[in-house]
Amino acid sequence: MAGSDPAAHATSAPDAPSAPDAVKILIAGGFGVGKTTMVGAVSEIVPLRTEEPLTSAGLNVDDLDGIEEKRATTVALDFGRITLSPELVLYLFGTPGQQRFWFMWNDLAIGALGAVVLIDVRRPESSFAAIDFFERRGIPFVVGVNGFHGQHPYTPEEIRDALALPARTPVLLCDARERGSCRDVLITLIDELIASSSRN
Repeated sequence: MAGSDPAAHATSAPDAPSAPDAVKILIAGGFGVGKTTMVGAVSEIVPLRTEEPLTSAGLNVDDLDGIEEKRATTVALDFGRITLSPELVLYLFGTPGQQRFWFMWNDLAIGALGAVVLIDVRRPESSFAAIDFFERRGIPFVVGVNGFHGQHPYTPEEIRDALALPARTPVLLCDARERGSCRDVLITLIDELIASSSRN
């Protein structure tokens, strides 16, 4: 229509869909528990990885007991994204696992609403530091028990007791290689964030 104001016409159009909520989530745990694998398996974009080959210089620094086949390590972070619904997008930040890189965790945790702590039942002690990190900061988390080679020799209840976790902390058996399994863990974390918000 001649002489009409396009801006005025636009305001009468139906409301455009709002942008989805973006939530920052950390994927944490010890060295070699499957953090990079999980981010890569569940991300809908090509994940950002900062992996470097393990070298002889780290032989006396990195504990490879039980993961002798490991050939590379994350030196900064992994990054991925998954859309859970039109209203919710998760941005995933995988933390480095070796103790010499733990100083990065404080920066990575800024703005994070929750976390997944991955556990390797062959070396559960490798994830104690991650559990302590989130407990001290009051950041809600769930525990994902990564079944290497598809094996889960212990029940969630046995793992909860071994890690001395409170009853309200979800413990889930998962496979970091499978998208559906990782997605289920993240959905459980979102449910925990909602529950935690209602408790506060």
